[in-house]
Amino acid sequence: MNKFIVSSSPHVHGNDSISKNMYGVLIALIPAFICSVIVFGWGAIITTATSVIACLLFEFLIQKYIVKGKTTIWDGSAMITGVLLAFNVPSSLPLWILIIGALVAIGIGKMTFGGLGSNVFNPALVGRVFLLISFPAQMTTWPLPKGFATSYIDATTGATPLQLIKAGHMDQIPNLIDMLFGRMGGSLGEIATAALLLGFIWLLYKKIITWHIPISIFATVIVFSGIMHLCSPEQFVSPLVQLLTGGLMLGSIFMATDYVTSPMANKGMIIYGIGIGIITVVIRTFGSYPEGVSFAILIMNALTPLINRYCKPARFK
Repeated sequence: MNKFIVSSSPHVHGNDSISKNMYGVLIALIPAFICSVIVFGWGAIITTATSVIACLLFEFLIQKYIVKGKTTIWDGSAMITGVLLAFNVPSSLPLWILIIGALVAIGIGKMTFGGLGSNVFNPALVGRVFLLISFPAQMTTWPLPKGFATSYIDATTGATPLQLIKAGHMDQIPNLIDMLFGRMGGSLGEIATAALLLGFIWLLYKKIITWHIPISIFATVIVFSGIMHLCSPEQFVSPLVQLLTGGLMLGSIFMATDYVTSPMANKGMIIYGIGIGIITVVIRTFGSYPEGVSFAILIMNALTPLINRYCKPARFK
């Protein structure tokens, strides 16, 4: 007798599995991790390892002693949350703050909603935004890239390109080559655009994600910021600077495309991506924060159910 089984998302069809896709994303993050180690040295290794271990530990403890269900820490989702959380913070962030972020990401962002497939918001971004609001000074103190010469405890700090833009110091912005290959300050996952694009190509090749969300975000940012740049090049930076700075590439490729928190239909993905692009540029240009990707993705995560409802295909005509 065939059974009709109803389960929560994400729904994977064919020979794929949740763990296979999760580990595929982790492989795609390897180039960016290697670049972060080259640029920030031991700080990148310590921060990433601490974040991953903390996320795995908190998920295990919550599942075992609070939910009292099957532990699923080896499906790869908690590891991805740990890596992405680390990639969104400074390499010199005090470890106790990072551990708090991991607890919020797993405990509030993921397990409170029922675990993988039930969360409304991207867990890593929930942790990141919580830390940004709670510890703004530590979360906006960025070590300068000095490789293994960088001291984890007492690193030399400097402004990121987005902070320079917000302060009006356009003449101090790194050139596009430095932005592309990570010769600038920032979080672990935002400094090497070329490495993130390699991961993007891998994800497309393995069909883990589709092009709809990242490309719609990129196109929206290019068009929106391009119009402003054409109107006032002295006041607004070029679209390429918008693309290559901050967490735009990291967020567009690895967080906005989260199966659970993004729309299901291709049309919905494009609407979702356009919304993220517009909100990001608006916050960067007119808001108090120099960066807006995290807030943009979380806002559009909240709108995903409405987008899915609007883009629901007609089953019968």
